[in-house]
Amino acid sequence: MSSTLNRPIRVLVAKVGLDGHDRGAKVIATSLRDAGMEVIYTGLRQTPEMVVNTALQEDVDAIGISILSGAHMTVFPKIITAMKEKQLTNVLLTGGGIIPEKDMHKLQELGVGELFAPGTTMATIVNYIEGWVNEHRKF
Repeated sequence: MSSTLNRPIRVLVAKVGLDGHDRGAKVIATSLRDAGMEVIYTGLRQTPEMVVNTALQEDVDAIGISILSGAHMTVFPKIITAMKEKQLTNVLLTGGGIIPEKDMHKLQELGVGELFAPGTTMATIVNYIEGWVNEHRKF
């Protein structure tokens, strides 16, 4: 799928909180780059506010949060709130990690996009991001 943008899709990949397991985030970042996207990786121990500020500064189309710590019901709502406060309403917030399915549904009701469990193919993630950006970021 080709992008409707006149530039590569820009994705911010972030690790929020004390979760120090970043191998998956680095694999995702590399795979998104291989798919032709520009990726900004924040590194470990970011706050929700730091993630949103970086997203604004880097003019990203999507934010991908990697979370394995169990703090997803705290982290994602804080990011959504910060995004609304900064009027970052046309940027996809997605992510993945160890998130129970019932929590995925609750987070999506709050405005989080698709959330991906371990084992999801990279093609699925890339297609989702490309599809969302092509539908919502036409400028």
